[in-house]
Amino acid sequence: MSKVLPGPTPGFLVWRLANKWRVAVDRAMAPLGLTHAQYALVASLHGMQRVGERPSQRQLADHTGLEALYVSKLARALESAGLIERIRNPRDPRAVQLALTEQGQSVARQAIAVVQELHQQLLEPLGGRDALRTRAFTDELTTLLDAPLAPSVPNDESTQGITP
Repeated sequence: MSKVLPGPTPGFLVWRLANKWRVAVDRAMAPLGLTHAQYALVASLHGMQRVGERPSQRQLADHTGLEALYVSKLARALESAGLIERIRNPRDPRAVQLALTEQGQSVARQAIAVVQELHQQLLEPLGGRDALRTRAFTDELTTLLDAPLAPSVPNDESTQGITP
């Protein structure tokens, strides 16, 4: 049987940090008319377009880690706002390719600059974006994100009463 850790669990701390980050980005994106999730799509699409890609909704979902259905919903909202265009893929009529409009490119550049400033603020306690501690932290997060998780067993007694 494993010992209960004193204080918050790593999962709880990751969850808290993710929520803190989401709220900060949501607030920072509000003047640009974006949510954090919309920012993730617009910024990812901006980066992909810069290297010549015109991703499908599925590719963008895979890239961002968001569910394909959610990406579709976000893409429709961003299209209505005039920030992206959704075009049927000529090679696969079931797939939709996404691209930023001129307005979308402008908003994406502004949003990315704002989020880069937030990154600096978030990472200042570790020494800033280019610090060794930040690189080590990023490596650790990448390791955790790359590790597959087995589906949990519902009503498993060993997981009862444990926070995320």
